[in-house]
Amino acid sequence: MAVDSGMRPKTRTSLCLFAVWAIAAASSPAARKETAAWVGTWAAAAQPSRPPTPQSFTNQTIRLIVHTSIGGTRVRIRISNTYGDRPLVIGGARLARRTTDANIDPAADRILKFHGRTAIKIAAREIMVSDPVDLNVAPLSDLAISLFLPETTTASTSHSLAKQTNYVSADTGDTTGAVKFAVGQKFRSWPFLTGVDVLASGGAAAIIAFGSSLTDGDGTRPDASRRLPWPDLLAKRLQDDRGGRAELAVLNEGIIGNRLLADSPHRLIVDGPETTISRFEGVLGEAGLTRLDRDVLAQPGAKYVIVGLGINDIAFPGSLTSSSESVTAAKLISGYRQLISRAHPKGVRVIGTTNPPFEEAFLNLGANSPRVTFYTQEKEAVRVKVNEWILNGGAFDGVIDFDAVVRDPSHPARLLPGYDGGDHIHPNDAGYAASADAIPLSLFGR
Repeated sequence: MAVDSGMRPKTRTSLCLFAVWAIAAASSPAARKETAAWVGTWAAAAQPSRPPTPQSFTNQTIRLIVHTSIGGTRVRIRISNTYGDRPLVIGGARLARRTTDANIDPAADRILKFHGRTAIKIAAREIMVSDPVDLNVAPLSDLAISLFLPETTTASTSHSLAKQTNYVSADTGDTTGAVKFAVGQKFRSWPFLTGVDVLASGGAAAIIAFGSSLTDGDGTRPDASRRLPWPDLLAKRLQDDRGGRAELAVLNEGIIGNRLLADSPHRLIVDGPETTISRFEGVLGEAGLTRLDRDVLAQPGAKYVIVGLGINDIAFPGSLTSSSESVTAAKLISGYRQLISRAHPKGVRVIGTTNPPFEEAFLNLGANSPRVTFYTQEKEAVRVKVNEWILNGGAFDGVIDFDAVVRDPSHPARLLPGYDGGDHIHPNDAGYAASADAIPLSLFGR
């Protein structure tokens, strides 16, 4: 059969034009927004549980309350056994909308499965993601995640500073589906739960707040109706700015006492001699550079990271840790550069924050222990030099000057008295609110 060769160029041209049109249509903003993607809406950094008496549960249900940052149409959770030395047994799990206290809305209660199973074992040092369930999750709303722990289970992996009351069942057995939860005990940590993700539009993304206690919210009031750590306040600002339709999540990956360059201290210096303090063993987290991959780069939808690490690297040596751990400005700057160089290939933009003042800052370790102080003029010189580089070095994709917000203009080495939470380093509620308000939303333009 003869073929009209004159038709071939026209056909090829038509096909080429169609292919170009299809590619352009698929890459247009409208098409990207129609494509769904998983994005974290809430997260907490995993830590080893605080010695000497970590939480333990036997044939009980725990109900954990989390506050979302963005909404979505499907939801899944992440359970971490990162610091466990034995398998973590989950006998059942459910997710629901929280109404009040430990109670839930039965119409918005979902059974969670893991690889199709309701009961699972998570191997030591592993993380498991649940199968997704259909649920319309609203931004800035509370969810309740209930986990049944049938065996005697030590919370070897937890997040210690949950500015949120969570609950242990008074009744034994699986009460994950209880609408009115019988509370046997209240506590403020998040054992095992490290993430909640939602299926959002393809235009959604996550901002990860990656820092120390100043990010974690140390000094803020727990259970506040208006969430007070600055990452929560930033999430609210984004929603208010975009009419409740913001697609930028804010994930709080702060850990009290965390440092950029060094792991949690294992030893305490008091009046010269070195004393072992097992209660700090690992609890202040691995170095920021060590946990970067897990807590930032592996977060679903990660697009921005706000770095709030460095002040503890400067303040701890000679106070909580050996003077041999003292850092120079050059060491810290090198650490920031390493972080940036690892984030950029993953498409994550890095926003630096200046280190706040800490003159007269102190820590009380207990009634029988002396007060630990941190400030020296040498450390202050390092802080000033590092802040100058953060502001003017040009290495970060953007900068937030938290130092300028909270310092006393008449005494820049000291926290403004009106923003002082009492220990001369952590802000009070007003200080955190001012810090959140100072973040330019233009940093997150896409």
